[in-house]
Amino acid sequence: MLRMVGVPESHSGWTFITSHARVLAVIADNPNVRIRDIAARCRLTERAVSRIIADLEQDGYLSHTRDGRTNTYRIEPDKVLRHPAEAGLSVASLLSLLLQDESARVRKPVSR
Repeated sequence: MLRMVGVPESHSGWTFITSHARVLAVIADNPNVRIRDIAARCRLTERAVSRIIADLEQDGYLSHTRDGRTNTYRIEPDKVLRHPAEAGLSVASLLSLLLQDESARVRKPVSR
């Protein structure tokens, strides 16, 4: 199978977590992260990540400041999630679940 350089592996089927949530979690983990690195972690293209960041900024979940070539992102932790089924659930609540899971996956197993 030929794989183009810079293009993430494709994924078929559905997933539990949206790309928007994944991008937000990566930014929460590192507010100075580069779009290239977000794309690699989320297995998305840089263009897709840029669109997701624009969506999140447009709806007030995220903002950024620029210092030279570096963006520093700021997440609005008290902002409530959009879907009516998650009424009252904050971004901070979502991120606490996602980041807890991420740290557990990255932790190395204890050797005995």
